[in-house]
Amino acid sequence: MDVRPSSTQQLLVASARDFLRRYCPLDQVLVRALDAQGFDDKLWRAMAELGWPGLLVPPALGGSGGSLLDVILLVEEMGYAGLPSPYVTSAVAVTTALLAWQSAPPSRRLLPALASGERIATLALVEEDGVFDPQTISLACDGAGRLRGRKLFVKDAHVADEVVVVVREGTGLGLLVLPTARAGIGRQPLDTISGDKLFAVTFDAVEVRAEDRLGPSSGEGLAAALQAGALARTAEMVGAAQRILELTVEHAKTRVQGGRPIGAYQAIQHACADLVCDVDASRALLHAAAWTASEGRAAGADVAMAKAYAGEACLAAARRGHQIFGAISYCEEHPLHVFHKRIQAASLDFGDAALHLETVAQAIGLEDHPRQSGRVMEEERHV
Repeated sequence: MDVRPSSTQQLLVASARDFLRRYCPLDQVLVRALDAQGFDDKLWRAMAELGWPGLLVPPALGGSGGSLLDVILLVEEMGYAGLPSPYVTSAVAVTTALLAWQSAPPSRRLLPALASGERIATLALVEEDGVFDPQTISLACDGAGRLRGRKLFVKDAHVADEVVVVVREGTGLGLLVLPTARAGIGRQPLDTISGDKLFAVTFDAVEVRAEDRLGPSSGEGLAAALQAGALARTAEMVGAAQRILELTVEHAKTRVQGGRPIGAYQAIQHACADLVCDVDASRALLHAAAWTASEGRAAGADVAMAKAYAGEACLAAARRGHQIFGAISYCEEHPLHVFHKRIQAASLDFGDAALHLETVAQAIGLEDHPRQSGRVMEEERHV
């Protein structure tokens, strides 16, 4: 296994960091966290001009034919910058699902538009139990081919042109690609602490046509989409934790207490060393899982291990950063709280640590037991 970035990937990372440094500075991140839309349309168009939304899409469909590892390296830079955008859901999770059924009419119609950034799509999976697990899906079309019910925690539904709905079809699952403007589809915003734009999407006797069906799911296509989304959210956490590490170390060098920088005290040095360990270990697991998936190998356990570990380690890094900064980092004018909240939200999205640890346990042959967790966003919602 060689997860060192290639020269092309190094160029991608360097150009992304330079672009985000210029067009997504920290002061804009703080503003966007309070903005109703949550991201900048002009910035999204600029990202589309760079080809980022089409990174996974084959050249024949208007993309650049990159690998999942390319995407993970790019999203890590987005997490580092604190970039708010629908990229992970639209350009990673939904695009991966569509690529599993490239010959289906919805895929042929939508993939070129997603690759160019002209359209944005989102994924509707979670239902009333709040569990990010396809096994719990119960929403299904009625006998007349109408869809009634709702999905929760649908990200960026307010700007999405299409919603990919996971539904129950007999004993299996199916995917429907529906335009959000279709009659009967409603979107109600949910309050969150992270600034993520989450919605309850309701379906009131929505018409489902033959051309809306992406195809029956054997489990592999949907699993690949969820794994890609989980990895991308892990990359966001790692990027945000890296930014917290750098901000904290710089503060420890410049904050003077008792006549010398606080970084001169051994307790602070140990805390900063723990930050490095948490970030580096999370990144190692992330890149290993992304490399495995990019090579076309079974990566379910690797993805689960990376997501579970980073969810805990990156949160620990954020909390340790707050301890070193003190009260100032809790102020809205300071960026640390934004990165902390983003990590909290990402740790729950596409399955929390308990859900992914269950996958790891099954992969190594431990006795199965009923899932005790998997709640997606209940902790993230502002009650």
